[in-house]
Amino acid sequence: MDSFEQDGNGAAPDSLPPPPPVPPDVVPIKAEPEPAKKKVVRVPMARRGLGSKGQKITLLTNHFKVNVGSSDGHFFHYCVSLYYEDGRPVDGKGVGRKVIERVQETYGNELAGKDFAYDGEKSLFTVGALPNNKHEFTVVLEDVTSNRNNGNASPDVHDDSNGQDRKRIKRPYQSKTFKVEISFAAKIPMQAIQNALRGQESENSQEALRVLDIILRQHAAKQGCLLVRQSFFQNNPDNFTDIGGGVLGCRGFHSSFRASQGGLSLNIDVSTTMIIRPGPVVDFLLANQNARDPYSLDWTKAKRSLKNLRIKVSPSNQEYKITGLSEQLCKDQLFSLKQKSMKNDNGEAENLEITVYDYFVNHRNIQLRYSADLPCINVGKPKRPTYIPLELCSLVSLQRYTKALTTFQRASLVEKSRQKPQERMTVLSSALQRSNYGAEPMLRSCGISISTNFTQVEGRVLPAPRLKVGNGEDFFPRNGRWNFNNKKLVEPTKIERWAVVNFSARCDTNSLVRDLIRCGDMKGIRIDPPFDVFQESNQNRRCSPLVRVEKMFEDIQSKLPGAPQFLLCLLPDRKNSDLYGPWKKKNLSEFGIVTQCMAPTRVNDQYLTNLLLKINAKLGGLNSMLAIEQTPSIPVVSKVPTIILGMDVSHGSPGQSDIPSIAAVVSSRQWPLISRYRASVRTQSPKLEMIDSLFKKVSDKEDEDADGILLPCSLFLVQLRDGVSESQFNQVLNIELDQVIEACKFLDESWNPKFVVIVAQKNHHTKFFQQGSPDNVPPGTVIDNKICHPKNNDFYLCAHAGMIGTTRPTHYHVLLDQIGFSADDLQELVHSLSYVYQRSTTAISVGENSDLALTSVCEKLPAIAPICYAHLAAAQVGTFMKFEDASETNSSHGGVTAPGAISVPQLPRLKENVCNSMFFC
Repeated sequence: MDSFEQDGNGAAPDSLPPPPPVPPDVVPIKAEPEPAKKKVVRVPMARRGLGSKGQKITLLTNHFKVNVGSSDGHFFHYCVSLYYEDGRPVDGKGVGRKVIERVQETYGNELAGKDFAYDGEKSLFTVGALPNNKHEFTVVLEDVTSNRNNGNASPDVHDDSNGQDRKRIKRPYQSKTFKVEISFAAKIPMQAIQNALRGQESENSQEALRVLDIILRQHAAKQGCLLVRQSFFQNNPDNFTDIGGGVLGCRGFHSSFRASQGGLSLNIDVSTTMIIRPGPVVDFLLANQNARDPYSLDWTKAKRSLKNLRIKVSPSNQEYKITGLSEQLCKDQLFSLKQKSMKNDNGEAENLEITVYDYFVNHRNIQLRYSADLPCINVGKPKRPTYIPLELCSLVSLQRYTKALTTFQRASLVEKSRQKPQERMTVLSSALQRSNYGAEPMLRSCGISISTNFTQVEGRVLPAPRLKVGNGEDFFPRNGRWNFNNKKLVEPTKIERWAVVNFSARCDTNSLVRDLIRCGDMKGIRIDPPFDVFQESNQNRRCSPLVRVEKMFEDIQSKLPGAPQFLLCLLPDRKNSDLYGPWKKKNLSEFGIVTQCMAPTRVNDQYLTNLLLKINAKLGGLNSMLAIEQTPSIPVVSKVPTIILGMDVSHGSPGQSDIPSIAAVVSSRQWPLISRYRASVRTQSPKLEMIDSLFKKVSDKEDEDADGILLPCSLFLVQLRDGVSESQFNQVLNIELDQVIEACKFLDESWNPKFVVIVAQKNHHTKFFQQGSPDNVPPGTVIDNKICHPKNNDFYLCAHAGMIGTTRPTHYHVLLDQIGFSADDLQELVHSLSYVYQRSTTAISVGENSDLALTSVCEKLPAIAPICYAHLAAAQVGTFMKFEDASETNSSHGGVTAPGAISVPQLPRLKENVCNSMFFC
């Protein structure tokens, strides 16, 4: 029965009367839904013009002109599918190239003799079409293990140590059959390359340039190189340098095609990766653990560090992938060996229980010197282990080491991989000649030839900005550097309530305090004597870092009359002290105390002056400022209230895929100054580069904007972003910028600031050289022509003086400019921002005496202060995460996750007084 009663006409009692009939001369109009507002998709802006300021200078760059003979043809893209004979898909990466090479050898006529550009996985390209849209082939490979174990077959056991039937598993990779499917996917006009050179970029032009890069990779693969994106590393010991811990720095070369104003160019540069030291496995383990002998190795660590590495086994010279270690020692590890000469009553071969050691020594007649009392290497599967004595195993060469480097390894790598400009040019010239790209058939079929001459470009040297210091003095930096000898700080602070905390560092604290007060007086900082020096008690030294910090604060609270203005902390370890994170968290988020850490080794006046620069900035002082800030006469910015934002995301170390990423935003304060900043930091999903928490509304009255910065109603916002690739530019413009706009609207619906969005990249391979000079390019060198983008607004700037090695320029991409800067004004603003870095007296972005743990965080950063500060803030607050688990960090403010991502632990909120300070200096 219906849910309501009907009357006799079938209508509900409360229903409305029917509508009047439509007159016969009226045509009803169909109601159309209101069209949804179409969201404007922003794209990177075009260049408006070139700069002209500065002294002109002729330079060479490591771009080599590429001539493209024909643009009438097409690249044809095919999808490749590989299967074993039984239909299982091939999931290993090492075998693909061998299979495709065999296809070309065996079926060349059926494929019209075409050359292939194969990426080693799923994509294959040809110049012109193959005879059919789909080809299916069967090929046989005699051996597929010389480069990589594909993980889909049983290991060879001449070392028949798992007791399987030798006939069944002997040389299992021999005569392996593969099925290959090659199917048409797309057609790419070569004309797209010419279009890209005219600034008409499209998906086709990106794909066409990708094909050319794949040809370079394939060319290197044929020479047996290790491939890491567009970098290639040969198995040549001359290119290896030992950086300790069983790790080698391996020098190779980066090669990639670039569309530029001057046409197509090939960018070649020196590149370095880390590899496992090849040779006996035991030698690697001893170096990796810094152990005296094999019997003092930590085998739990060894198992982790060896897993999935490839070895060659003596004497068979067969190659395997390590899957683990034996549970027992070689002399005790038993397995079943079938005795063909001994049959049971059913005529089957009997099993003999035998140790791995006994088998190799007595059955194989292989002498073992030290393996008896060590675990074996397992190269088998979980239910079918294959054990091999340690001393018969050697690591093959060119295996990447992807874990985070220690401080000492990183320092060694930097030291040993430096090259002066002229040396780098010589190395690059010889690398281009040895590459012999002219002999590559795929490049020839595209009509491509590559010049062997460095491209000549015109640069301009911008003059260093005038700086202001104390007592109204001003001075000009020389060669991108300056010092405070006999000069006072422009705005020194007073340090009145402070104390020294010594965590067992060997130091004469009385002498240190006396020298610090003296150096402070020379810089204009008045430092009162400290209230106390807190020495860690001997029994606390053996506690965990968290407990040591807690006990120290108990002591501080019991003796100080109130919260100190500042704490100077002496740590016993120069870098990466495990006390650093807990100490910083306790001070900044629980007590709101400004703190400076130091390791009192090689302390002199220069060290203490650098230390005082950081302390002064953290306590609200200003070390120096630009004269144009004081005037004020910064182009455009000084005329209209402006905020400068610096943004960066810091990720976990390599191999730490579950460590949350840390997003940081800093904003300038006290317009028209561009020297003072404050920061806010948030966690977000691991490895997520886009900042997804720039604005997160909590309620109608509260917002949670990741800059955590109440933006005043400025008319201009200059947004400086680090760490994104060209493929992510649209996301910066359409995701991150939208969040900033939303935050502005939340604060004031009528607030419509104009935006400038600039991305700074340090992770590129363009270098500049002075022809015939051993020196680096001068600081202030800017290049915006010839090798820059054919259409988009970009330029290179070498703000600092390269004192060691070859200068790494910063590549700036102006994605959006609603303000209307001229090229000169924008380049001058960026150049000026390289000189407001309060932590050091140089336009370079690395401070010599950084706040411990952070000495290397700016090594690859652009020399531009707001981005450096964002990176420092992310790195410093990120140390909070290193000693906490998720359960301890989920109680406070700001953890953000991407849609569908796992929950991300949140960072503790900093106390307001330090939150507003330059705590990250």
